[in-house]
Amino acid sequence: MKKAKRNAVLGLLLFALLVAGAVYTVINGLGETNAGRAEDIVLGLDLRGGVSVTYEIVEKDADDAAIAATQDKLQRRVDNYSTDGEVYREGSDRLTVEIPVDTSKYDPNKILDEMGRPGTLEFVDPANITAFQEGKEYTAALTGSDVKDASGGIREDQTTGSKENVVSLQFTDEGAKKFADVTAANVGSPVYIIYDGQIVSSPTVQEAITGGSAEINNISSYEEAESLASTIKIGALPLTLKELRSQVVGAKLGSDAVSTSLKAGAIGLGIVFLIMIIVFRFPGFLASIALSVYVILELFFLQTLNISLTLPGLAGIILSIGMAVDANVIIFTRIKEEIGEGKTVKTAIKNGFSKAFSAIFDGNITTIIAGVVLLAMGSGTVKGFAKTLILGIVLSMFTALVVTRVLLNCFANLGVTNKKLYGESKHKKVVKFTKAFKFTGLISLVVIACGIGALFVNKSIDGRGSSLNYSLEFSGGTSTTVTFDKAYTLEEAEKDIAPVIADAAGINVGTIQIQTVDGTNQIVFKTAEMDEETRTKVSDALEQKFSLTDDKIESENISSTISSEMQRDAILAVVVASILMLIYIAIRFSDVRFGAAAVIALVHDVMVVFMVYSVAYLTVGGTFIACMLTIVGYSINATIIIFDRIRENLRDMNVKQVGYDTVVDTSISQTMTRNIYSTLTTFSTIFMLYIMGVASLKEFTLTLIAGLICGLYSSIFITGPLWLFLKKHIGRKKADASSDKDGGKAVKASDKKTAKVAAK
Repeated sequence: MKKAKRNAVLGLLLFALLVAGAVYTVINGLGETNAGRAEDIVLGLDLRGGVSVTYEIVEKDADDAAIAATQDKLQRRVDNYSTDGEVYREGSDRLTVEIPVDTSKYDPNKILDEMGRPGTLEFVDPANITAFQEGKEYTAALTGSDVKDASGGIREDQTTGSKENVVSLQFTDEGAKKFADVTAANVGSPVYIIYDGQIVSSPTVQEAITGGSAEINNISSYEEAESLASTIKIGALPLTLKELRSQVVGAKLGSDAVSTSLKAGAIGLGIVFLIMIIVFRFPGFLASIALSVYVILELFFLQTLNISLTLPGLAGIILSIGMAVDANVIIFTRIKEEIGEGKTVKTAIKNGFSKAFSAIFDGNITTIIAGVVLLAMGSGTVKGFAKTLILGIVLSMFTALVVTRVLLNCFANLGVTNKKLYGESKHKKVVKFTKAFKFTGLISLVVIACGIGALFVNKSIDGRGSSLNYSLEFSGGTSTTVTFDKAYTLEEAEKDIAPVIADAAGINVGTIQIQTVDGTNQIVFKTAEMDEETRTKVSDALEQKFSLTDDKIESENISSTISSEMQRDAILAVVVASILMLIYIAIRFSDVRFGAAAVIALVHDVMVVFMVYSVAYLTVGGTFIACMLTIVGYSINATIIIFDRIRENLRDMNVKQVGYDTVVDTSISQTMTRNIYSTLTTFSTIFMLYIMGVASLKEFTLTLIAGLICGLYSSIFITGPLWLFLKKHIGRKKADASSDKDGGKAVKASDKKTAKVAAK
């Protein structure tokens, strides 16, 4: 006993020292680079601003398809530098790129130079190499547009064992034919691979290569091979671009967006701590400490892993905080149940963690699966969301399953075992939730139908004939650059200038995006697309109000920053993630109906939130994607909790005697308080953001709140009854036969046991 107490004291001292070191690191950083310092976290374009470069398309006859393809290629090049950069079309012959960057640490000119590199790749045969070297016109056998994929790697010679850095190329179908022709015609001679005007490799052709692949060798390092492969893969632009202008732009959400969000987050987290302590008493206090550790670790890894923080990224963090709280709620609820059954505190802690583990593990793994798919297949802000989500979930599992457990065990070994400090939970009254499924299911269908109906109403009354209120990110608009006689701050522009534009254009002032241009008196206002008459009204209003001349105001129509390819990637990623989650749940729960019910419930929650967007005519933009992805993660986690308890009760209850309806009703009743507490704690954080956050956060947090309420509703009234419906109507005969067989075995075993006792 003395040894256990001594180890507990040493453990708490070690924990305190580690936390103190982590706090110091987050405040001051480590080493010469100040690694881990929170103030050095990279903020995205919406929170900090960055550099902007506008390119002019050289080809005068470029069609829309070629311009769209060039925009997509540029976006993917931007993603290599930052996942939240933007590329959009300006006017008929311009493309603008905006990249977040800390201009106090990085040279914007260097970034712009790297972005502007053409990345041209050419394969030249011996007959044309002389013309190339003399600067004359020559014909390339293949170009970068013939390359389908490129990857950097290390090739090992099977004979000598020596290693070489290479770039492997995969050609398109047309490129493969061209490469086969050029290699067949030049056996024994070199084919020159030219990148950006420099010969990077000249391999000698041994035979005709018809497999549609090739390699670039003689590369000095693996990093260089990876960099070259990445640039080749996305660098061959369909059109030629010429830099027209470059500038440093301010944050879209305003300089106070970060500070107010941090204050709101801190207050929200304080409310979460208070709720945890009131509900779970001493374990809730320890969970608050563990959650504080989670926040410190989150800040540390955001900086060290160079993950840029954006509004969608903030959504990922909010979700992961909710899941970190949720894991503790699951554990503590189990501990209270164990104490209610008469177990000692130490035994209750051990059993609580053991019984809660499967729900926490499965819930987090399914969300991580979604995050990994989004990271691999998504682009732009979707990647930013996925990064923060995955990081947050890993840290939340660590703090809940390791930190909280260590603290609880240490204090239990020190004698903090009074049951009043932990609380106890008696057997809950079983409510017949399944009986209400016909009614609640009908309510859900009516709500979703209202959302669909609102789409037709919106289309009939919207001047653009649009079913949804698409923002600039989706629909494009008009960019108006105004050069004033003095410099205005973003806050002054929002207060004094934006209302003038809104009144003249007849639009909501909250829909105007504003960016300042560093070192100038220029401000860029982005609005919904304005026709020539509306542009004139805006110009006249600005000229009159601020004594400007006509040449100080320039307007151009701009395209969406979320291209059709990005939208397609996001939708495809969500579909693939849903399929993988269905497979995982079906395997873990040994029943595909669990997976099917989970995906249907997920679609239900997303559709209800979509109804809010359509009925309230909220802005559908980049935050829409983040919101929907957040709801997906939250929904699947809540579903897993219900299914985990159903799985447990299927083992522990006599299903043949009580029936599946009772199993589901019992499971929902047992987990209902967990659902309420988890929703309440997550709601507290988001609600504070809604109250205190900047205007651009209002709609985002409002829809997240709607998603939380919907998730609570579906976890109680939809998820379990939906599984029961599938259980009864899909594969029923096979399932009933299996149940009868298992039940028969149980009865026979019981009879044998009774017979043995009687004989004794």
